[in-house]
Amino acid sequence: MGDLPKILHVEDDPDIREIALMALEIVGGLEVAQCASGAEALERAATEAPDLLLLDVMMPGMSGDETLAALRRLDQFAETPAIFMTAKAQQSEVERLRQIGARDVITKPFDPMTLADEILAIWRRC
Repeated sequence: MGDLPKILHVEDDPDIREIALMALEIVGGLEVAQCASGAEALERAATEAPDLLLLDVMMPGMSGDETLAALRRLDQFAETPAIFMTAKAQQSEVERLRQIGARDVITKPFDPMTLADEILAIWRRC
């Protein structure tokens, strides 16, 4: 795996998307494609060809869990590392997310100054 992954970030909240984009691209120097929903992520994933999935858990329409499951059914994303972001970071929720395939879980609110470093640390453990 390369040193700097291309990230597909799926988040329904436009403010969080904007903060995360600045944190990852400007502060972290990462390449990021953003989607506002799981359905949009499914439409764009193949053309974006991400190395890493960064998924919000609670989204209207299609949850982060459902989005990951749908992406996993596509051959090219069957093994793509996934990180979830959630405000519900109780240990039971973190364990549940790991059981469905998350490499790790980042708690919201996140620190924009350290988000890229957190993601890169997880990426390097993959």
